[in-house]
Amino acid sequence: MSEKEDHQRSLIARLRRVEGQIRGIQGMIEKESSCEQIAHQLAAARRALDRAFYEMLACSMKVEISAAKNTADAKLAGEHVSRLLAKYG
Repeated sequence: MSEKEDHQRSLIARLRRVEGQIRGIQGMIEKESSCEQIAHQLAAARRALDRAFYEMLACSMKVEISAAKNTADAKLAGEHVSRLLAKYG
């Protein structure tokens, strides 16, 4: 299995766990669980999505920097990732 395939499988598995968490939260709301319990689960799901997001940014950075042919290209790659962080982070 290539590194790319391993990364994809890992990310999909993480997102499936988040999907399960969201379904669980929906069930909690339907069962009228306490707001604090629901908030706790929402925070956990948000952290899991944040981890997936930062994993994707790390992947993007790795791909762009490894594709850079010189220092100027590497600098542009770093600036691109920096813009992504500013926009989405």
